[in-house]
Amino acid sequence: MSMPSEPILRFAPSPNGRLHLGHAYSALFTAHCAEQLGGQFLLRIEDTDIARCKPEFTEAIFEDLRWLGLDWPDQAWRQSERFGVYEGFAGRLREMGLLYPCFCSRTEIAAAAHGADPDGAPLYPGTCRHLAPSEIERRLASGHDVQWRLRGDLAIARAGLLTFAVAQPTPLDRPQIRYARPERWGDVVIRRKGTPTSYHLSVVVDDNAQRITHVTRGRDMEPSTDIHVLLQFLLGLSSPVYTFHKLILDADGGKLAKSRGAETLADLRAAGWTADDVHAHLGFA
Repeated sequence: MSMPSEPILRFAPSPNGRLHLGHAYSALFTAHCAEQLGGQFLLRIEDTDIARCKPEFTEAIFEDLRWLGLDWPDQAWRQSERFGVYEGFAGRLREMGLLYPCFCSRTEIAAAAHGADPDGAPLYPGTCRHLAPSEIERRLASGHDVQWRLRGDLAIARAGLLTFAVAQPTPLDRPQIRYARPERWGDVVIRRKGTPTSYHLSVVVDDNAQRITHVTRGRDMEPSTDIHVLLQFLLGLSSPVYTFHKLILDADGGKLAKSRGAETLADLRAAGWTADDVHAHLGFA
């Protein structure tokens, strides 16, 4: 794919709750970098988790970002409307012999795991790699819950040594080359139970389709780039320049998170904060 003539950056939140200051920092950082590069700022709604993502949270994202003074040129992409696209790319991996069905529950994985992935989750031990074809057929026919995993060893052997470009601390800096280490993730999930995709698959497919040149994300997301670079190689997709920005922390020094009850932008607005107050607080005055 030929690269676009101008830089294109994106902010891609998941509508599983209201935005907080951490999201605001990421959105403002991305928009600021796009402006400095003379490029575009796009919004993408990553709503593949049907159980947790709600339409009202999507509308709240639009409201909060416009309150912050942000705008985007086109209608925001919604990943829930692109399941057929992701299914096609997952099918390509399956045709390569790189996917296998996994019927394990989280409890079973935790009990059998020896180690953790970079996110701290139990590292999948490859249990279902060794199921006989007849057993796989029986379980699939019975309607057993199934997710599809990437055969990590075969995928890495096919790809060989992989690198990606990182520009720090902003996309305006000269990119440096880093080596990817996808082996530390084991056999990651490519198609989740009940959904024809995963975060890893949908993000690389959409970054390629939207011709994203620079990806800005929090430092906590840096390890996932290992898998993204691997999938980009396997599927013949473009690889953008990556920048990993700082995280906004809570009073206890932890990352702001919806699950930890982080104060939302709506809460701050109700308490009398203005958009200018948020900009100043986050260093974008």
